[in-house]
Amino acid sequence: MSQDDRDIDKDADQSAGETAAEDRDSAKETEAAAGGEDHVEGKPRADGDSGDSGDSGDSGDSGDSGDSGVAEEPVPVAAAAGGDDGGDVDPDEARMDMELYGLLAEYRSPAELIAAAEKVRDAGYTQWDCYSPFPVHGIDPAMGIKRTILPIIVFIIGLSGLFGGLLLQWWTNAHFWPWLVSGKPFFSLPANIPITFETTVLASVFATFFGMWGLNKLPQVWHPFFRKPRFARATDDKFFIGIEAYDPKFQRGKTEALLTDAGALVVETCYTENSPGRLKLPRPVLAFIIVTTVMALTPVALIGKARVEKAREPHFHLVPNMDFQLKVKPQVQYGLFEDERGSRDYVEGTVARGQLKEDDHFYRGIVNGNQWAQTFPDQVKLDGATMARGQRQFGIYCAPCHGASGHGNGMVHNRVANLQANGQFGKLVAQGWNQPSNLHQDYVVRLPHGQLYNTISNGIRSMRGYAAQLSEDDRWAIVLYVRALQRSVSTASR
Repeated sequence: MSQDDRDIDKDADQSAGETAAEDRDSAKETEAAAGGEDHVEGKPRADGDSGDSGDSGDSGDSGDSGDSGVAEEPVPVAAAAGGDDGGDVDPDEARMDMELYGLLAEYRSPAELIAAAEKVRDAGYTQWDCYSPFPVHGIDPAMGIKRTILPIIVFIIGLSGLFGGLLLQWWTNAHFWPWLVSGKPFFSLPANIPITFETTVLASVFATFFGMWGLNKLPQVWHPFFRKPRFARATDDKFFIGIEAYDPKFQRGKTEALLTDAGALVVETCYTENSPGRLKLPRPVLAFIIVTTVMALTPVALIGKARVEKAREPHFHLVPNMDFQLKVKPQVQYGLFEDERGSRDYVEGTVARGQLKEDDHFYRGIVNGNQWAQTFPDQVKLDGATMARGQRQFGIYCAPCHGASGHGNGMVHNRVANLQANGQFGKLVAQGWNQPSNLHQDYVVRLPHGQLYNTISNGIRSMRGYAAQLSEDDRWAIVLYVRALQRSVSTASR
């Protein structure tokens, strides 16, 4: 501030009208308007004088906070309250390419921060925020922060994921590629819950993450308040309130006085770059972004190259794990043998230990070389325990098709019959559907025990064999239970 400016401010304390007249005559030296505070300007003055802080002549009271537009950095509380101690002009304010961003006020403690936030809130400001090194309890209601709409966003997106998952499963399983599995319905809500749960959670997580970033206007790697060295203590032990200049109620003098009256230790003006030339990304930063992007894409490019290229040598394995073992693999060259083949034929006449199975009666249901056995083998005990075992295994493997009573009316057949009746199973009707055999038909009743055992083991027509699922003892137990079913029906019909 020049000596002429100090003289003008001193005369303003004596006569408000005289000061206003001198200000209008010397427009190049002051921009203060008599009787009111300055409004934010798009570009601060570049001539360095402090005429925009000469509101004090309005009231004739030198103790009033008339010098509210002082551009010193920082602005002490005494100066903000109307003191005439002068000071150097903010170097940022003296530049034509700087634009006023807002005011930054420092407070001693969380309690003072909350009290000041309540005053700013009650004054009607909307574009402002509080900064503290740790969460301050009660700051949200003090600032008048409304409940976030993030839960609503997450609920809507999560609901979309839920219906999207259900639609995907219905389209693939029931509409686009219907496939009958053991008579199960093409689309069943309980069976599709796991995938539906996963799509709901996935959509909700993405909505939460990106919704939080969007609502908080992130990422924001740089902020105009970072220009102030004092603001670095916001992550240590100081508390700040920042009011932005584009707030509808922002008036530099009134806003600064409000922050000062709220107990601010220091009120600083903050400017931001307005020159297109200075807003360009620094070359070192641009180079860093390019290099890291290329480095991030390099593994993807190498993976793509490995998937399409043809090479005579196998790819290099950083972690071999089980890929390379000191053993002979099938269909590989091995110099130990004369024919250099790694795969060897079984030695003729050898059988795996415990797999000889010489007893044709027990293992194949055959006696005398090629006749079906009419009796049960000696290894099968015809008692209640074997009958109970046969009943249990019959209910698991046979009843779905043949029915619990063995009449061929199991749930699989009933399901297909219902689909056919409703015209919903055209493909299966075209291929034909054979009802499972009625185990009480005369020809089935007359079958030898061994032939019935062979049917269970190896299957017949559209029925698959169950030798892989059922042991020999279980298969003979089922034969015993089937004979008991047949006898019960035969006895009941007499």
